[in-house]
Amino acid sequence: MPMERLKVLFHVNEMEKWDTALGNMVNLLKDAGEGAVDAVVLANGPSVNAYGNENKLAVMKELSVKGIRFLACRNSLRKLCSSGDSCITEESLPAFIEVVPAGITAIIKIQADGYAYVKP
Repeated sequence: MPMERLKVLFHVNEMEKWDTALGNMVNLLKDAGEGAVDAVVLANGPSVNAYGNENKLAVMKELSVKGIRFLACRNSLRKLCSSGDSCITEESLPAFIEVVPAGITAIIKIQADGYAYVKP
């Protein structure tokens, strides 16, 4: 009998947690196998700034090719732009990053679909 796919939601809302989160994802894929994982990463708050970091984006792109989905909170993107901090627009995001209206709502819906919640 084949093993059921592992369903996991990684929630990153602090910039300093990205390296840990990305390392967790790499290790998960190595341990469970790429085909055995259904993983989603949701970034909200200041952590959406990682979607403008070329080094982190390179790792994320590799992980997305292996099936990990990356989400960005629209509210967080807008707040960062309006606060005068760095501004990452939806249009400037790489194609592999999906935008959700509200990160908190996405977290609730994804967990309701049976995903384990991991907050590095």
